[in-house]
Amino acid sequence: MYAIIKTGGKQYRVAPEDVITVEKLAGEPGDTVIISEVLMADTGKGLEVGAPLVEGASVACELVEHTRGPKIIIFKKKRRKHYRRKKGHRQDLTVLRVAEILTGGKTPAKAKAGAAKDKAAKPAPEKAEKKAKAEKPAPKADAAKVAEIKEALKKGEAVALFKAPEGEPDDLKLISGVGPVIEKKLHALGVKKFEQVANFTPEDIAMVDDVLSFKGRIERDDWVSQAKKLAAEKK
Repeated sequence: MYAIIKTGGKQYRVAPEDVITVEKLAGEPGDTVIISEVLMADTGKGLEVGAPLVEGASVACELVEHTRGPKIIIFKKKRRKHYRRKKGHRQDLTVLRVAEILTGGKTPAKAKAGAAKDKAAKPAPEKAEKKAKAEKPAPKADAAKVAEIKEALKKGEAVALFKAPEGEPDDLKLISGVGPVIEKKLHALGVKKFEQVANFTPEDIAMVDDVLSFKGRIERDDWVSQAKKLAAEKK
């Protein structure tokens, strides 16, 4: 038994217990996700081909985890125009485990609580606790102080936001998401070692994020965990 499904603009051949990685879908790990765009289904009794979709067919999947794809670097250059642009991108992805292939309008035999399609389902206590923590307002930096530091940086002045440790600075470019320009800005703030980044508090992250207009890059690329690993390897 197998089916051809469509999600995120791509097509996948799936069978029960297959694990596939698709474009990010809504839901939490453990939820049941129903994919209704089935282009073809082989139920063992014959092949059903959609026009374009198989009527009454769907695929029930368990949401395993949310992850991100490898970093892709986009670099643009125009000769003799002094034009260079470098950007990085990591696609948000969702890992699914195929549970059932359903035809004839059937529903999943074991729909789990908190399924992506079940809006009325109550979250498990553990999930509710995690959600409550996630909904806590993130610390905000002092707007006046941020403006003052930004103005100093524009003038090319170093701002002792952090006390720079002695010794040669670490190669902060080893942290994913840090390039030469960002490294220079971090140095201007006094951030020169992996251990400093590893010890960032939520308040430190909010301040650096606002001062350098990172728009959540520190948490998005998980600089703290990366810095901890690099600091441990250095020892």
